[in-house]
Amino acid sequence: MALEQKLSLKLSQKLVMTPSLQQAIKLLQMTRMELDTLLSQELVENPILEEAAEAESAEEEAPREEVPQQEAPANGDTLDHHESMENIDLDAYFGDYWEGSGTSSMMEERDEPPIENSLTREPDLYDHLLWQLHMAEVTPRQREIAELIIGNLDPDGFLVATPEEIRAMGDPSDQAGEDRGYTLDEVLAALALVRSLDPPGIACANLQESLLLQMDAKEVPPDDLARRMVFETWDLFLRRQFPAVAKKLGVELAELEEAVELIRTLETHPGRRFSTDRPHYIEPDVFVRRVGDEYVIQLNDDGLPRLRVSRAYRRMLQTMRSEGRQNEAQQFIKDKIRSAVWLIKSLDQRQRTIYKVAASIVRQQREFLDKGIEHLRPMVLRDVAEDIGMHESTVSRVVSNKYIHTFRGLFPMKFFFHSGIDREYGDNISSLTVKRKIEQLVQAEDPKRPLSDSELMRILNREGIQIARRTVAKYRDELSIPSSTDRKQIF
Repeated sequence: MALEQKLSLKLSQKLVMTPSLQQAIKLLQMTRMELDTLLSQELVENPILEEAAEAESAEEEAPREEVPQQEAPANGDTLDHHESMENIDLDAYFGDYWEGSGTSSMMEERDEPPIENSLTREPDLYDHLLWQLHMAEVTPRQREIAELIIGNLDPDGFLVATPEEIRAMGDPSDQAGEDRGYTLDEVLAALALVRSLDPPGIACANLQESLLLQMDAKEVPPDDLARRMVFETWDLFLRRQFPAVAKKLGVELAELEEAVELIRTLETHPGRRFSTDRPHYIEPDVFVRRVGDEYVIQLNDDGLPRLRVSRAYRRMLQTMRSEGRQNEAQQFIKDKIRSAVWLIKSLDQRQRTIYKVAASIVRQQREFLDKGIEHLRPMVLRDVAEDIGMHESTVSRVVSNKYIHTFRGLFPMKFFFHSGIDREYGDNISSLTVKRKIEQLVQAEDPKRPLSDSELMRILNREGIQIARRTVAKYRDELSIPSSTDRKQIF
């Protein structure tokens, strides 16, 4: 069998993503903040791009008398544009661009803002404790051990290391050979020092110790019923088995009410008020406003720069083409103009696509906007994709991290996409509507006889909603609603 080499032609089709398509997809799935950052960066890196509003206002504000007027030649000769372009040192011009815009002599000198106006972070739990420790009159060795203890606290203020582990963190000896290892008594003394700091209940190994320490700060007597309940019947108290708690303590069930109310005033997370978490403010991408009986969709363009290609660079490129000049400067301008046009078109396509998706959501969720969440209909990405003639992946990118503002509230676009649950009569019901019904049933229940998951299932089944008990339990967990045992109140 002989092998031979030969050439053959083969015709095939394959999907290739052009750079412009890749850029459009990238812009489509960006959040508003990410898009604003990208556009600001492009304005800095691409000299061809400029903000239309700023450019127009600059032209209007420029005093006309400062613009030198060229006089016509006395002999009637026309101006030699070729000679004028030759006098422009483009290499030096673009060299200045790459090295930086302007010189120090042209920059306006501005005073730095005062240091007290500088942004800084608020002190957290560790800063608060270290500040108190450094203000206390303790020996350097005690302060060193106490700093180790503070460094081993979690954000809630609980100690994540045992005293033995903290003792082992000490250096066995220093460079002089002296013994510097911590003793267990020194660690316990430093631990007592940290526990005496504000807030009460910190540096404890578990919640039981923290509650008892907070009672010490409140000067609760040792024989108080609340202290005995936490110290002697902790496991029964956690399971809310109050009849068994009363029996073990030898008191009547009604006597536990005041003790339970005292325990409820204690902090289960001692370091919570020093949390550095801050609320995240959301700026919607789409506004839906009601005008009469119709809904008007408005894209939120506030704050986004209006981009356009610089007229000066376009005129410069046209002059180079008319003179037949081919150099690196011309190629640089062409590449930057092409990049700018791609960005502007991709940005416009992004806004158009978001508008189409938002319009489709409003059309299909009209009853929700008119009557409320009880009338939210089930909807998946395929419904919107078929409505606007786009692929599901495109719709998925549009609704990702985008927000829509209606008079019913501010919602993520993904809020409107969820599965449906079968009903014995009528159309399928939204899972969000079922969650709302479960929440309303729990709010209206008798606190002393809370509804179990099975009872919630039977109530929904009587309303024609076909749902299983495990689905009810899943929805209850997603709503952060405790089980019927934990919701039960005995007083």
